[in-house]
Amino acid sequence: MDTAHQAPFSSFSTGTVTVLAVMRACLHAAFFVLLGVAALRLFTVREAGHWSWAALVGAALLAALYTSGPLVMRRLPPGRLPARSAARVWLALVTALWAILLLISPDFSWLAFPLFFLHLHLLRRYHAVVAVAVITGAVIAAQALHARDISVAMVLGPTLGAAFAVVIALGYSALYAESEQRRRLIDDLRRTQDELADSQHRAGALAERERLAREIHDTLAQGLSSIVLLLRSAEGAVRADPDAALARIAEARESASENLDEARGFVRGLAPPALAGGGSLPDALRRLCSRVAAASGIDCQCRVEGEPVPLPADYEVALLRAAQASLANVAAHSGASTAVVTLAYLGTEVTLDVFDNGRGFDPTAVPQSRSDGTGYGMRALRDRITALGGRLHIESAPGEGTAVAVALPFVAENNNAKEEE
Repeated sequence: MDTAHQAPFSSFSTGTVTVLAVMRACLHAAFFVLLGVAALRLFTVREAGHWSWAALVGAALLAALYTSGPLVMRRLPPGRLPARSAARVWLALVTALWAILLLISPDFSWLAFPLFFLHLHLLRRYHAVVAVAVITGAVIAAQALHARDISVAMVLGPTLGAAFAVVIALGYSALYAESEQRRRLIDDLRRTQDELADSQHRAGALAERERLAREIHDTLAQGLSSIVLLLRSAEGAVRADPDAALARIAEARESASENLDEARGFVRGLAPPALAGGGSLPDALRRLCSRVAAASGIDCQCRVEGEPVPLPADYEVALLRAAQASLANVAAHSGASTAVVTLAYLGTEVTLDVFDNGRGFDPTAVPQSRSDGTGYGMRALRDRITALGGRLHIESAPGEGTAVAVALPFVAENNNAKEEE
């Protein structure tokens, strides 16, 4: 889930929270404004004698009590029982003090409108509606008591105000619920995005680990195996034929140098040294056969069929690795006297076949991997070939030799290159 998809939800939630905050601020401001107007009218409109000063003191106490409530409740854990109980006690004190002021002056009846919202917000719906009805009745009764008369306006005004407050409070509640739902949805989306990112990171790490294992097996391990074979050959010929032993040591030194170049190229992500500097794949395969023949004594031949065409670098690397892995197995396990590597450029694909006349084996009986770390080459090679859209097939049977066949499809650019040539 990308950030572009999250943006509409995030902006909606932010805008909703802003609207709710503005509505709360307006409610508090209206309370203080109406309280100030009612207190001012005690001295400008009515003549209540000493009761005016008592009402003024009561108005000051009501303002202080109203202000202290949110400050105290902010310090309590939200949503817990102490916070809810404290809020209801505070609301009861505010309502009681307002009722006393209402007995002194009917002008304090204007405060009923913000009180409606406080009850509707802090009490459960049924109790809030009952409280609104009681406050409405108190306003009507106070106005009739002070006027010593009752009229339609005295009843209709507070009643309409109460109904209007209930409708607004229900809308406020729905808006708040939708905002909370959106907030939870955004939290879920962000959590899912984080989990997806972690999953992709783990998958990428596993894929990179697999790639590193394949590269190490195809470069360092194969090179070291070749060096070991050359040194064994030199060790066996050191007394009978010192010149041949020196030749094998020189070849081992050359193989070690190439292996070092492989390691450096692997670190830098470069092509294999056999293909670097414009070297062709057929030449690299011929040199590989020569080294295998010198190290193992196997008659290793390289054949090229068809007209060679330029191949993508990853194709050439895959085919060279296939030949290296196959010939390493031939030298280490087959006991063959002959091995043939055939590279064929066909009309729709390029193929590489490695055949030996060794003892063969049962492919179905070979485990995927062994505890000593061997047996990884063919699986890694198959993964490499499959990633390029190619095929790897192994045919063998006890006493009948082994054939490894690799086929890679020609891509469009290869066909174009062939036509241009």
